Amino acid sequence: MTVNLKPLAEQVIVITGASSGIGLVTARRAAAGGAKVLLVARSADALGDAVRQINNTGGTADFAVADVGDAAQVKRAAETAIERFGRIDTWINDAGVAIYAKLVDTPEDEHRKLFETNYWGVVHGSLTAVAHLRAKGGALITVGSIGSDMATPLMSAYAASKHAVKGFTESLRIELEGDGVPVSITLVKPSGIDTPIAQHAANHTGAGEAQIPPLIYAPELVADAILHAAVHPQREITVGGSGRAQVLFSQHFKALYEKLAPASTKAMTDPQTPQPPTNLWEAEVNAGRERSGEHTAKEWSLYTAAAMHPRLTSAVIGGTLAGAVALLFARGGKKTD
Repeated sequence: MTVNLKPLAEQVIVITGASSGIGLVTARRAAAGGAKVLLVARSADALGDAVRQINNTGGTADFAVADVGDAAQVKRAAETAIERFGRIDTWINDAGVAIYAKLVDTPEDEHRKLFETNYWGVVHGSLTAVAHLRAKGGALITVGSIGSDMATPLMSAYAASKHAVKGFTESLRIELEGDGVPVSITLVKPSGIDTPIAQHAANHTGAGEAQIPPLIYAPELVADAILHAAVHPQREITVGGSGRAQVLFSQHFKALYEKLAPASTKAMTDPQTPQPPTNLWEAEVNAGRERSGEHTAKEWSLYTAAAMHPRLTSAVIGGTLAGAVALLFARGGKKTD
């Protein structure tokens, strides 16, 4: 089935999780490319600031306050986009929260809340989007994680939710293709990205502030992959060659990965810095930030460029498993900046 997507400048785009990190970067880049954008998140103040900045710099944006774990709120956000801009061409599921804890130490109420946002938020967003897109077509893009493809100790509940997101997204794609519905469905799987997600996480490690596991990439790389998928139908895109290497290593050398992975958790906390308040239950205290402010992120990924342009793939993808082994050993030390 062929899905024809509009040029970015002709699109109306809805983005959840748009008050910080990847969602905020994507909203700003989409608006700079001429798209009309509806930003969705829980923080009215952060959304209002972002929309004013976009509109004051020549873009077109509005916002809707919604908790993606509530289906009714997500539907109202979609109605806001229709009322404000007349239609929806692309829907981006980006809202997400994290917990840093072993599974045996994860409170059940927090575990359930994480799934309400990370999994049910995708379900609510996707089904709402399909209801609006199925007649004329469009793109549905969900931000998963390399954790969709591999176990991740200490971010175990997060990885479990991303596995669920992958299963839902791929099953939905098959069903819609079988029904001839002209909606392109893409799963974007970022590696470690320099956003405030770790600073907003619930943290039960007792080992200081949660950290993003290295190697760490700039959120702009994810935003570019998302917006590429909004124009060019694509099944999935992994952002960051190091993340793809980790996944391949975990899948092909399972026993060795399971022995090495626990040591890698040492790089996932910083004992010198206390953990800020979590955004698990309420809108984040420090919403409005694109990056963590604590890392020097890689601004380029040749692997991701190749993934978005398949003709380059054979020239740049190879030798990733050895890199993954080295990365896992490197994680045993302190965070890399």
